[in-house]
Amino acid sequence: MHRSLWRRRALATFGAILVAAGALTACGDAEDSGGGDGPLRVGYQRYGSLSLLKARNEAPGVTWSLFESGPALTEALKAGSIDIGETGEAPPIFAAAAKIPFKIVATSDEVPQGEAVLVKESSGFRTFADLKGRTVALNKGSNVHWLLVKLLEANNMTLQDITVQYLKPAEGRPAFDAGQVDAWIIWDPYFALAEQPGVKVLADATGLASNRQYILAAPDAVEKKTDQVRDLLTQLNTTTQWGIDNPEERARVLAPELKIPEDVAKRSLDRSAKSLAPVSPAIGDELQAIADGFAELKLIPEPIDIKARVDPQFAGAFT
Repeated sequence: MHRSLWRRRALATFGAILVAAGALTACGDAEDSGGGDGPLRVGYQRYGSLSLLKARNEAPGVTWSLFESGPALTEALKAGSIDIGETGEAPPIFAAAAKIPFKIVATSDEVPQGEAVLVKESSGFRTFADLKGRTVALNKGSNVHWLLVKLLEANNMTLQDITVQYLKPAEGRPAFDAGQVDAWIIWDPYFALAEQPGVKVLADATGLASNRQYILAAPDAVEKKTDQVRDLLTQLNTTTQWGIDNPEERARVLAPELKIPEDVAKRSLDRSAKSLAPVSPAIGDELQAIADGFAELKLIPEPIDIKARVDPQFAGAFT
């Protein structure tokens, strides 16, 4: 295929996922309350284990709401419009700093290859240190925010050494393509969609950040919808493991849900879809280190106790 035609089709595909992801979409009765009598209201992104559960229709009776990013999902928790949802490792920190009530009820294995710094091949950048004095785009408060912190630390740099431009995924890709920023730090599947001729992966999170996924639940749901939360997590664990055992079929099932080509879905899922796991004191320590790092850099207004948000009562769902 001629490169310009390929590029137009790729951008059209990417635009479709961003348009779809940019809207908050609810399936079912949007007026359900957060009490114990209504269905479990699940927030998801067009990626992660919950999207596979939805695509396979293996959580009957729940309602679904779609979000572009983790920070948007935690705002829905704050508003009381969802009971449970999945984010990366940084959104819980920013949400806790904003006094949003939630519990952390599950996590995943590490996913360091699922987020990366992208640059243009023509830029000549060879290491992250080459970005000193340059403009770097990322989504504020998302998993890649912590990756930026760790990259700066690893390269003996500070936030003052670069110009950070906070852009949502729908804004970051056009800015990157147009050369308005020198680098874009992004996660899958946007990462996989952006991998095309002329784009170089400068670094990923290997050795720097765990990039786990986290399941957050509203305290009211944990208390009043305990069985529903446990049932969802149990099925989520089963479905996630099915996907790991059946990568080809997983890509076929998820590509329409993600609104991306099947080969792109498979590439991103092969590196980013990991087993779920119960939360533990060690997970609390890992999150606390992230929270302390953000506080030291004044990226959150004050220190927080994120370890207190870890709730291990649903560990049995992962046995």
